[in-house]
Amino acid sequence: MDGMSPLPSAYELAPDEAERELRVQLAAAYRLVDHFGWTELIYGHLTARCPGPEHHFLINPYGLNYDEVTASNLVKIDLEGNVIGGQGHGVNYAGFVIHSAIHMAKDGGNRVVMHTHTRAGMAVAALEDGLLPISMTSTQFYDEIAYHEYEGVSLYLDERERVLNALGDAKAMILRNHGLLTVGRTVPEAFLYLYRLERACQVQIDAAAAGTLRLLTDNVAARSREDMKKGLTEKPKGDLEFAALMRKLDKTDASYRN
Repeated sequence: MDGMSPLPSAYELAPDEAERELRVQLAAAYRLVDHFGWTELIYGHLTARCPGPEHHFLINPYGLNYDEVTASNLVKIDLEGNVIGGQGHGVNYAGFVIHSAIHMAKDGGNRVVMHTHTRAGMAVAALEDGLLPISMTSTQFYDEIAYHEYEGVSLYLDERERVLNALGDAKAMILRNHGLLTVGRTVPEAFLYLYRLERACQVQIDAAAAGTLRLLTDNVAARSREDMKKGLTEKPKGDLEFAALMRKLDKTDASYRN
């Protein structure tokens, strides 16, 4: 990837190239989550459905730090949590439950799922009013963010249907008293939603600590949402931003590509 060349979509490549490119992009996303300080020890997950008819998806090896994730050590699992291909790493079962809820959807439109436990994200998840329209970034999710009630540590498969139903057509969801979740058609798209949702939460917590929140009117918030969505309905969908972030990674540590 040189200069301003477009980032290839893994789902549009030839079969022999598709999974490799998907692994590189997903590993880059893990490194970027680490770069921005959004990790909580070894927990939280970013997953991507593998190209092809099977509902297999990639997830991080349980026990590794995010800055240890590489394209080759991402683990491929099926919708029952079984590891495909005899890899030596295991996965976090709770992460499997939440992510497989979206990956098992029949339409397959949301191929990538990102879930974090950040300080700001968990703080907003603990607020009764949830995310408020107080900043440009937050308006992207105005009246279009989903909420899922906390049911405890996600260990039971029957929660998957409720997660999927709560998400609906939204691209972002706040897991009440838990954290943040975004979905997308590609790794760059899901990451862009995650970045903007995290930034919106950070601004809300900072502003609330400083004084009385100034909420945008419904009309202004809705218009801002529609204007921000225009760049996400056509190609590229976060491609420019993610390509720039990958170049940043490559300048310091390109080992995620291994």
